[in-house]
Amino acid sequence: MTQVHGNAAPNAAEPETRAGLGRLIGAGLILVGVVLMALGAYLGPYTYATSTPGKLTVDTCTVDYKYRSSTSSSSRKKTKTRWCYGTFTANDGSMKDLNAELKSDALHQRGYVIETLKTGDTSYKLDRGWVGAIATGCAWFFGGLMPLAIGYFGVVTGFSSTRAPSAGLFRTCLVLVVVGVIGLLVSLLVGFFA
Repeated sequence: MTQVHGNAAPNAAEPETRAGLGRLIGAGLILVGVVLMALGAYLGPYTYATSTPGKLTVDTCTVDYKYRSSTSSSSRKKTKTRWCYGTFTANDGSMKDLNAELKSDALHQRGYVIETLKTGDTSYKLDRGWVGAIATGCAWFFGGLMPLAIGYFGVVTGFSSTRAPSAGLFRTCLVLVVVGVIGLLVSLLVGFFA
């Protein structure tokens, strides 16, 4: 019986190390997916349900210009944000804020009334209704579905070629990623038009 001497043992451990790293990356992606889904539930339906609906009567609107330098060219890019200031009154009459400010989608004349949600002590946002809130939650959910599916695939296979995934696992994860992309696009479109 002949013994073969060489470097076979150190090279044999290398694919297992890569598979362990792949599983760790997969677990991280699962965590990212779960956090994105939780953010969707918080920023969408939960925030809408716990906000105070009301109306902001505009006193004045302004445009805030910011200039950013682009690293790829010498041109400066200008971004503008529209702000409307006025009086917020809750629909049920429970509160009134004389110094409300709202990031607006347009410049409005004095006296214009905007449907608004009071989301915090001094924070307001446009009221897009339940459809907009659910679309926001769904966009975050479908955005989280993609890293969740890829992470699950990574945890099972370790992203390693030594352990080939079953065709069913690969197909399922691919379908979940495609559903995530389509769902994200549809949710963003619904949220845009809500």
